[in-house]
Amino acid sequence: QVQLVESGGGSVQAGGSLRLSCSTPGLYTANYALGWFRQVPGKEREGVSCIGWTGHTKYADSVKGRFSVSRDNGKKSMNLQMRYLQPDDTGIYYCAAAWGGSDFCSGSWMTKSWGYWGQGTQVTVSS
Repeated sequence: QVQLVESGGGSVQAGGSLRLSCSTPGLYTANYALGWFRQVPGKEREGVSCIGWTGHTKYADSVKGRFSVSRDNGKKSMNLQMRYLQPDDTGIYYCAAAWGGSDFCSGSWMTKSWGYWGQGTQVTVSS
């Protein structure tokens, strides 16, 4: 059974940092892209980052230069290092997985079909 489990959320002041982790037990990570999405109540969920199974990465414009995603296929895990956090980064962050080739994160990755989702972890950034 595929499970995605996020951890590492919390509260931080603007300008601070947090590191999110996603564990993917049961997922054969080869050929799966992994993504981070976030959602604020009342707003649509938005893509944050995408990393293909070979390590190719894409980011939302709003987080470029501040967030860095990485994955360890052997450990079946993904991390999101978030720096210079701003109040607009507040939301529930979800880990997601999608079957696809090494170029899955190219193009409109945010709107592609993501088959597996975690339960989410809260990130709150105060001003």
